[in-house]
Amino acid sequence: MIKNTAWLALTALPFLSFAEVEYRLKIDQPEHHLGNVSISFPKLAQSHIDIQLPDWRTGRYEILNLANGVRLFSATNSLGAALEWNKVDKNTWRVHFDKPTEVNVNYQVYANELGLRARHIDDSHAFIDASGFFMFSDSFRQEPINVELEVPKAWRSVSGMKFGDNQHSFVAQNYDVLLDSPIETGINDLSKFEVDGRQYELVVWGEGNYDIALMLRDLKKLVKTGSLIWDDYPYERYVFMVHATSGARGATEHLNSTIIQRHRDKFSKRKDYIGFISTAAHEFIHTWNVKNYRPSGLVPYDYVDINYSDLLWLAEGSTSYLEDYLLLSAGITTNQEYFKSLTRSINRHLATPGREVQSAAETSFDKWINQGGDHGRNYSTNIYSEGALISMALDITLLKDSDGAVSYKDVHRELYKQFKLPKSFTSQDVKNILKQVSGKDYSHWWTTHVDSPLDIDFDELLSLVGLQHVLPTSAEITASINAQASISGELLLLTHVARNGAAWNGGLTAGDKIVAIDGHHVRNSLAKTLKLLKPEKKVRVDFIRRHKIHSTYITLEKDYNMPKEVKAVKNPSKLQRKMYQSWMGIPHPYSK
Repeated sequence: MIKNTAWLALTALPFLSFAEVEYRLKIDQPEHHLGNVSISFPKLAQSHIDIQLPDWRTGRYEILNLANGVRLFSATNSLGAALEWNKVDKNTWRVHFDKPTEVNVNYQVYANELGLRARHIDDSHAFIDASGFFMFSDSFRQEPINVELEVPKAWRSVSGMKFGDNQHSFVAQNYDVLLDSPIETGINDLSKFEVDGRQYELVVWGEGNYDIALMLRDLKKLVKTGSLIWDDYPYERYVFMVHATSGARGATEHLNSTIIQRHRDKFSKRKDYIGFISTAAHEFIHTWNVKNYRPSGLVPYDYVDINYSDLLWLAEGSTSYLEDYLLLSAGITTNQEYFKSLTRSINRHLATPGREVQSAAETSFDKWINQGGDHGRNYSTNIYSEGALISMALDITLLKDSDGAVSYKDVHRELYKQFKLPKSFTSQDVKNILKQVSGKDYSHWWTTHVDSPLDIDFDELLSLVGLQHVLPTSAEITASINAQASISGELLLLTHVARNGAAWNGGLTAGDKIVAIDGHHVRNSLAKTLKLLKPEKKVRVDFIRRHKIHSTYITLEKDYNMPKEVKAVKNPSKLQRKMYQSWMGIPHPYSK
């Protein structure tokens, strides 16, 4: 594997070189998802140049094999004569020449993967992340870049990059800036606004039940909250890109912009809108956390290899945690809405057997290979959910130890101050900052909660800030097999069997189809069948595996028909009210 060795800073420095790499993307067959790319590399005197397409994109820690959409590659010299080339590996093209020359390459890209947020072209738009379109050479990674788009006449092009000499032209300091500044071009809705002297844009592609006025109102509130944690803003202009889609969903942070994808009908209901604005807050926080300070192993990015780090839980999970703080502080969401979000996070954690197996440090390092599904849930954790809960536990612990004077926000403020790119930080650096801001050594805490599987006493932790995690008063005891199922005709297909639970211990596994429990045909509802039975009863389960009927016996577990909920203590102590205020920046719901 060819390694990237060039380093570049992502700060706004003037161009220091006269060499310029020129990119052109021509889209004249959008209905077929095709684009033609041309690149001109400046003159160089070596015997060959290696030209590569990234194997992954920033913000998604997964090898994506983006070069599989490239066809019709060719190369010419400055006179237009063909140059010999060969593929070195799946995403590296080596072009040969016998005397100094400019190198021009051309190739076709098939872009029909909207959900990857790397390459998509259709008859209404194109989403252009450089990782899915534009090859690079290490020899010119630090050189200034010009991008020219040739797109249908009615299209509008928007990016966090500066415009070049026309409305479909952009310039970037170097390839890293290009790769971290996607372009949305097509038929779209564009709104511009200014907050505290900084420029913002909201560009929306696709029809949907969104409310542009509401989005703008809350984005204006959101972008003002950065100063609650960090001392300055690392940009002068920021672009919120939104895709209203028919299925693709997710989001990705970038250097001076974000791309957010939601189903076109998932904007108007309050629950759905909170999902959108929470995602916007998450990606906004990434402007600092990840885009301006990030763990070693990710600095500099190596676009053609895995970038290992044991701190991805901090990069992603802490961002997930801090988004609620910003939304509450801005008055965009309410205490009750936050409690519902926290309830989901805690309950999901407690229902994930992998939390007993894999630590946050381990799941960070293994993010590139961790699998989902039944096995993943039983033996792995998640950098987002685990990282958010670790961040919450550390935040409340810091507040408790300092009588409300020091919080986790101070840690991120110092990370930004001390480790702006091109610097990077390690786990030890974070522990050093914890000691610096609090005067206390958190090494043991780190070993227990980060380097070991997370084991939080939520009752004790939440009580410190005047909250509780309790069953609803209407909850009823029910029987459980500790498994999940989906409807498969008149049978139930097991999709998850919790490790060491009743179904697991009875020999059942994901993929088995349940026919009956204790003689009761399950039909299409596991819950309705279990409601007829008593916990701790030994029952016979008839099921289908490999097209044959089998039976086993399991002992039902005790459960409740409703999950626990996070609620505010109705009569909080003075200390609890103080701690809640220090924690979330707003009064406790039952403050007098």
